[in-house]
Amino acid sequence: MFSLQLSEYFSYPFSVIQAFSLYRQSFNGLSRSVWLLSLVMFINRCGTMVLPFLTLYLTQKLHFSVADAGIVMGVYGSGALLGTFLGGKLSDRIGFYRIQVAALLLAGVFLLILMHLTSFWAICAGVFCFTTLGDSFRPANAAAIAFFSTAENRTRAYSLNRLAINLGWSIGGGLGGFLAAIDYEWLFWADGITCILAGIALSILIKDPHSQKPAKNQENLHHEPLASPYRDRKYLRFAFFTTLFAISFFQLFSMEPLYFKQVHHISEAGIGAMMTINGLMIACMEMILVTQLEKRLHKLSIIGYGMILTTASFLVFNIWEGVWVVWLSIILNTLGEMFAMPFMQSVAVERSNEQNRGQYLALYSMCYSIAQISAPTIGSQIVQHFSFTILWYVMAGFCMTSYVGFRFLKRRF
Repeated sequence: MFSLQLSEYFSYPFSVIQAFSLYRQSFNGLSRSVWLLSLVMFINRCGTMVLPFLTLYLTQKLHFSVADAGIVMGVYGSGALLGTFLGGKLSDRIGFYRIQVAALLLAGVFLLILMHLTSFWAICAGVFCFTTLGDSFRPANAAAIAFFSTAENRTRAYSLNRLAINLGWSIGGGLGGFLAAIDYEWLFWADGITCILAGIALSILIKDPHSQKPAKNQENLHHEPLASPYRDRKYLRFAFFTTLFAISFFQLFSMEPLYFKQVHHISEAGIGAMMTINGLMIACMEMILVTQLEKRLHKLSIIGYGMILTTASFLVFNIWEGVWVVWLSIILNTLGEMFAMPFMQSVAVERSNEQNRGQYLALYSMCYSIAQISAPTIGSQIVQHFSFTILWYVMAGFCMTSYVGFRFLKRRF
């Protein structure tokens, strides 16, 4: 039934020219400011090199124990939680523009300081300050995109931003590996300088929009938003189901690589090559998918299909064997991500108003911060005490619980 519905959206024969035309059309109507915000995000993510190599830096360069490195990563997650909360709160009070500029500049400075710290407690304090500042940028940036987009193109605006993030991550990850092989300190220089450059670019390219009006037709809500997302029971349920999905999704970057290595005996280079399919698919397909799907289905219905695809990405591990199953799982997981995440963020915006948008988007970002902290712990404990097979069933259960939850919310949002 699902495949039949999708077949209605794309007529056959579907040529390369048609695909290119659809891809180009999916970018139409986005404002100059949305493009510039995505450019700033791209510059920032191109330099995201410290996080992917932080554990290696702590254990290989500073000779921390694995346990101490794990504590530092926990501190990183705690700083991310606080940062997203404060970023949303302050965006509503003093404006998303100032928060973005300050977060980028200060995070860059703290990264340059962090590389000179060597003791355990100093590292913990430095990492906490850096992530608190750096992650305050996320809800402020999301609020800015909402400001400069309309209800009709908002989901595509967020997809463009995600495209910038994924392209930046791809470049930053590859360049980070090269720099780490030379000296880990180069990671801090590159990450810090690109943060500062992104802050400077934002301050030059985009004017403080406090005196401007939001994009037309931005508010097209069918409800009266509450003063705080923490009192909005429907939105809290939405956040809970988003967190369950995010915990399962982040297995792609935590337990799945271990599964690929231990069970399928795939090398690190092979795992890295397989992971690139995620970014490539998002870059090539997400804007077209979002453009076609948002015209025909309710956002929560599309999110529900994302839950089904992600569920399938786990179940295939327990149904079939062979390396081809790994490829199939990554493709299904990425499709689930493309169906769910852009529309989730759009729903979060539509649930808010101009006065509390930063807080709504902060709570949405916190769902992923919580998942990023808990996903490795949950996954590793299940594998250690049970097996990978049980882990995939549990994660599939999380996704299906979210699917039922989003279907339930669709009738009440």
